Amino acid sequence: MKYKAKIIVRLKEGLNDPEGRVIGKALKNLGYKIADLKVPKYFEVVFESENPEKDVEEMCRRLLANPVIHTYEYSIENLGE
Repeated sequence: MKYKAKIIVRLKEGLNDPEGRVIGKALKNLGYKIADLKVPKYFEVVFESENPEKDVEEMCRRLLANPVIHTYEYSIENLGE
């Protein structure tokens, strides 16, 4: 079966997000009242699998997220055959 996984990887709470800080500062300079801004990574993966949940978990643990500094969440959509 073919699936599409939508994966969001975020820095854990309290960790420094330099990219988010720079973008947040730029938005403030444009006049927006930004309290905080984070920049997560978003992945869409189309793949074939017999066990999609297991495979997406492995993708996240082995490559897409560093468990020391990241959290992740995902959804999986069945695309059929």
